[in-house]
Amino acid sequence: MSNNANAMVLASFTGDVLALGVHWIYDPARIAREFGRVDSYLKPRSDSYHPTRESGEFTHYGDQTMVLLESLAAKGGFDLDDFAGRWRTLFKNYSGYIDGATKGTLKNFEAGRGPEESGSSSNDLAGASRIAPLVLYLRNDPEELARAARGQTAMTHADSDTVHAAEFFARAARRVLEGTPPVSAMTDEAQGRFAGTRIEHWVAEGVKSKPQETVAVIGQFGRSCHAPEAFPAVVHLIARYEHNLEEALIENVMSGGDSAARGMLAGMILGAHLGREGIPERWVSEMKKRREIEKALEKYRHGDTT
Repeated sequence: MSNNANAMVLASFTGDVLALGVHWIYDPARIAREFGRVDSYLKPRSDSYHPTRESGEFTHYGDQTMVLLESLAAKGGFDLDDFAGRWRTLFKNYSGYIDGATKGTLKNFEAGRGPEESGSSSNDLAGASRIAPLVLYLRNDPEELARAARGQTAMTHADSDTVHAAEFFARAARRVLEGTPPVSAMTDEAQGRFAGTRIEHWVAEGVKSKPQETVAVIGQFGRSCHAPEAFPAVVHLIARYEHNLEEALIENVMSGGDSAARGMLAGMILGAHLGREGIPERWVSEMKKRREIEKALEKYRHGDTT
């Protein structure tokens, strides 16, 4: 399980890095025409949302996930105050893109709100996409994992659908690490703990779309970062490519829109299922923060939180 747990974190970061070069280009035809098949990391163009980034670096989603991983490694578990402090430090003189949810959260912090009440009203699924490090650390305590997933998400995204989505994917990933196939894990959680909610509907729609071509399906669900569109798209990616993480993340990027948030969640679940062998080695070796990630993972493995 430890191999797959580490792979889960690496694969989630990989989903973010692969999306960087074409992130938030909403026209799949343009991506195919101007970039070809995006199966390797790209440097963003000067007119993109991430002009200061280099090939192999994170979007602002990956940066925040790295902060969470570093907080967990330093504290030996989830500490919302520590995460909040590190998160705020990240955005002091930040050179990357600052989205609306981040601006709203920073404003709330500046107004004196604590991390339990600082969340913006954003329903971007990105708020739930940072959770792979939490699953690594808290997988043996499902209720603490659920609490932490909800807490880290609500700090920046107070929207209830986004907070519920974080808990859902955290619980599903934990079950996958225990050996449950991804589609079964998602379906069981949706029909159990989340029965009667929008999440149950989104999971059903995502699984139902499995036989259909990904670019078209994500176009139908919606390519934006908003949870009602992005959630079922993530489920589609996991269901259609349950045994092929590489293809899942490539087709995700080729579908356009907020491919980074979708890629982080799909990568997390499929990495938990397929392990390190499922991640192309070139993607790992060319990731700029690879050493920092592996150092944090090694620190966890040895139980060293000094």
